[in-house]
Parts: sequence; structure tokens; C-alpha cells
Amino acid sequence: MRVLALSLMLLTGCSAGPERVVEDRSFAGNAARGDALLRQAMIAGHNDARHRAGVAPLAWNAALAADALGYARQLARSGRFEHSKEPRGRTPQGENLWTGTRGAYRYDEMVGHWVAEQRYYRRGPTPNFSTTGKWQDVGHYTQIIWGRTTEFGCATASNDRDDYLVCRYTPPGNVVGQLP
Repeated sequence: MRVLALSLMLLTGCSAGPERVVEDRSFAGNAARGDALLRQAMIAGHNDARHRAGVAPLAWNAALAADALGYARQLARSGRFEHSKEPRGRTPQGENLWTGTRGAYRYDEMVGHWVAEQRYYRRGPTPNFSTTGKWQDVGHYTQIIWGRTTEFGCATASNDRDDYLVCRYTPPGNVVGQLP
């Protein structure tokens, strides 16, 4: 018997990305980049959200970050913005994706967009955890605060136009019928 642990992102069958939004920059020039800055910002952003939700912090996993890097590079090469096919990696993985204008966003802003989905979150089993009635409005946030998730890793890649952020999580969240 197969365990029902499907990512909600794949249940929709939707491959079209979101409408492109270009926001004003909060700083001049390009955002600072680098692996150490990315790791620091992702750990801080994720674990602050988890602390506020009352769940244990996540540990950084270099293997998940490497898987995320491979997929971020694939997105940057293709210019597409869609979730990867499952199964992901050697163990089941959840996935959050973000894209924005190249160099226009700091890493803390990237993760902040996911965490900001908390404003639409209500406690309930997946997929009934959104005040808007659309689980997609909180799916990144719920993956971040998923209580059974213990490890994550993130990476970015860019093309001439956009930055792509991919984070991978294990065990994956957004399991249908379970509470975050």
C-alpha cells in the first residue's frame, strides 16, 4: 500500500507559473550573493517562522541543498517556473520555489515572501488550512512550519533575467489530511 504523501503542488497538475510581478527595489544596485549568505538567511527565515509557530527548528542538510541546486540550475537554463517531478532525491522531499528579477531581492526577502503567507493561514488539515479557501495561498508557509519536517537545504541559480530559489525539505510537508 502506497502511503499518501503527495505534495499539493503536484495535485493541481498546473505547470503555468504565477503572473510576473516586478516590485520596487528596497536598495540600490544588486543584492549581495553567496552561499554563506544564502544559508544564513534561509536558516534564520525558516527557523524564525517555525519558532513563532511553536515547532522545532530545522537543520541544514547539504545533500538537500545540492539537490536544490541541481533543480535551480535547470529552472534557470530553461526559464520555466514549475515544480520538479516526484520522487525527488533518495528520500521523499518537499519543495518550495521562488523566482524574481535577477539581483533585485535579498535572500531574506525571498524567504520572507513565503513566510508572509502566514496571514492567510488557519489551523486545519491539508488542504483546508487557508482563510482564502485556496491552499496555494499558504502552501509555502505550511511547508516551512510543517512539524514533521526536520531538515532542509536551499540553493539559487540565475539566468540573464531572473533568480531562482529552490528549497528542499525532508520529510516533506503538505501531506493531504494531516495538520501542519
